[in-house]
Amino acid sequence: MSTTQSERLRELLEPLVTSQGLDLEEITVDSVGRKRVLSVVVDSDAGADLDQIADVSRALSAKLDETDAMGEGEYTLEVGTPGAERALTEHRHYVRAQDRLVKFQLTEGGELTARILKVDEAGLDLEVPGVKGRKATSRRLAFEDIAKARVQVEFSRKDSKDNKDMKEEEEA
Repeated sequence: MSTTQSERLRELLEPLVTSQGLDLEEITVDSVGRKRVLSVVVDSDAGADLDQIADVSRALSAKLDETDAMGEGEYTLEVGTPGAERALTEHRHYVRAQDRLVKFQLTEGGELTARILKVDEAGLDLEVPGVKGRKATSRRLAFEDIAKARVQVEFSRKDSKDNKDMKEEEEA
């Protein structure tokens, strides 16, 4: 039986989120001054658009209103998606981060920043960017060798598909 409020809320809300075709990634309850904030983070393989977020928010709000899961007193419900620099903690997170640059903290110590090329059940195929004009190299990284992983924000990626598409549109 669950013991924390977050676990009870997860049990209550996860079926609603799943019914909307999304994954419930995180639930937190924070106190901000006198008010409480219930933050719910959702995602899917295809991402979540604003309409989906609004639908889930309404469904969760209705469910919370009919239960006493948040107890007495006011609270604010915030529903959103993971941030740009999300931590990767589940297999599905790595799958969703394919073709993204990720900073890994390794269990043996040290860090590695590389692009995820392929994900399977045992680990990742990576492309490690070259430094100072050197070519990129390939590397295999097993999941058990990863202590932490976080997606990195890239403002301009020279070889990205989006940049190629934009150049083709400009040339047309």
